[in-house]
Amino acid sequence: MTAPPGLVVRTPGSSANLGAGFDVFGMAVDLYADLGLGEAPHDAHPIDDHHPARIAFHRLGGSGPVWMRTNIPMARGLGFSGAVRVGAAALAVAQSGRSIAECDADIIGVAGELEGHGDNAAASLHGGVVAWVQGRAIPFRVGPVLGGAAVVAWVPDVTTSTDASRLVLADVVDRADAVHNIGRATQFALAFAHDDPTLLVDATSDLLHQASRLPRVPGAVEAMEAGAAAGAWCSWLSGSGPTVALFAPVDVADAVAAALPRGGHTKLLSIDPLGARVL
Repeated sequence: MTAPPGLVVRTPGSSANLGAGFDVFGMAVDLYADLGLGEAPHDAHPIDDHHPARIAFHRLGGSGPVWMRTNIPMARGLGFSGAVRVGAAALAVAQSGRSIAECDADIIGVAGELEGHGDNAAASLHGGVVAWVQGRAIPFRVGPVLGGAAVVAWVPDVTTSTDASRLVLADVVDRADAVHNIGRATQFALAFAHDDPTLLVDATSDLLHQASRLPRVPGAVEAMEAGAAAGAWCSWLSGSGPTVALFAPVDVADAVAAALPRGGHTKLLSIDPLGARVL
């Protein structure tokens, strides 16, 4: 059965890397891209054939006009391109009468290929917190303590190109740095496995990408330090930046946001547990 015009898929944005989990860890957050079939509503706009979402839509056999509305900022490290590609691929699947769940591999295959890495796309598709390992999304256990925590996003008034940001990264890494990241990434995963926020302290310390990227974002290091002093458990450069994400108890989220530097704005977010879904 083919879906009629009016079908809408909602997909969350994401924060990737999560410190030491470079190109592996992703977290879905409650910013959303809605992709729909037919004429665009008054609060949305049609997408053309060159849009990254349209390309993903066509790759899985979608046809006809598509519109989009979103509150995910572009080029800010909050998973805009991954979300719209996943959403459009899922829309093509739903248009053909299939379910998102049964076409999981097709959706993530197209979105991950177009993204060049699958961490953001996996988080947007599955929701929650995931590890992207050799083309497979492995979900974290997200318990009530960490699942109910706040993600405070400090969004500077600049944009970042992921491709340009990758050019500053070293082709070869020191063995000690690699071991450091293995340990911290394991610590981060165990914090979720045990639903224990005390394990998050220092769990996002990274030596593979943040050291090269953070100096390119004025105020980012200051945001991390101020957030920790205000009560955040940990923080990381979201994706390739420029956004800094801070993970904190809900009762200190406002204090963390208030402590962050000027030169940007803050968003109080939470983990989206659902991922891509038909509305």
